Amino acid sequence: MKVALFATCMSDAMFPQAPQATLHLLRRLGVEVVFPQSQACCGQMHVNTGYYPEAMPLIENHVRTFSPVLNGEWDAVVVPSGSCTGSIREQQAMVAENQGKSQVAARAALIAKKTYDLSEFLVDVLGVTDVGAYFPHRVTYHPTCHSLRVARVGDKPQQLLSKVQGIDFVPLPEAESCCGFGGTFSIKNPETSAAMVSRKIANVISTKSDVLVAGDYSCLMNIGGALARNRAGIRTMHLAEVLAGTQAEPWEAPATTTKVGV
Repeated sequence: MKVALFATCMSDAMFPQAPQATLHLLRRLGVEVVFPQSQACCGQMHVNTGYYPEAMPLIENHVRTFSPVLNGEWDAVVVPSGSCTGSIREQQAMVAENQGKSQVAARAALIAKKTYDLSEFLVDVLGVTDVGAYFPHRVTYHPTCHSLRVARVGDKPQQLLSKVQGIDFVPLPEAESCCGFGGTFSIKNPETSAAMVSRKIANVISTKSDVLVAGDYSCLMNIGGALARNRAGIRTMHLAEVLAGTQAEPWEAPATTTKVGV
């Protein structure tokens, strides 16, 4: 099987350990991975703020870049982000149609059908929940809003975490409540956002976990920052980072990447 990796702009710019871990994991599972160099932002930030015309060049670039999945050159597009997966599925074709770009909209809709969040790809496409990972730490998981409500990945991340060797997995109280990030929401409504993340980290701290895991580094950035400011001593890691290593072959993020909440 051959897939294209969409790293996402936030991970590419700030948290490359997520796509790097995704690449390592998929290759370990026997998947051939390519990285299209022309990829950029999917346009979600612009769309969420109502800037449809400004989003169109980004959407057109995404469609051009990942069109080979439509002719069988690749089997799928894999994304280490439920948020960006949701945007590709629910926003790109809609915005293109709104802007009078029907052909772009049609291709965007077809690409969306072959685009998967990492957890979906592992469970639904590869058909595995036990990826042979080893992570001997106490872990809790935050299901991000977009992964639940837009990408609709369900409990696939929890299925994967439950099969990790050595893990002590602890459910997060009020897990499905928002962390308060919401992209530009946290900028436009800082007081409300701060109150929401305060409640979230209180629940994280109550689990006495070593690591908080999520499938989106955007939310991990928000929660990790709050944990760090409160000196909670809890690390934040992407799901891919937890799944990437085995007992025989541990995976470590390159030293130049960013660790939130350390």
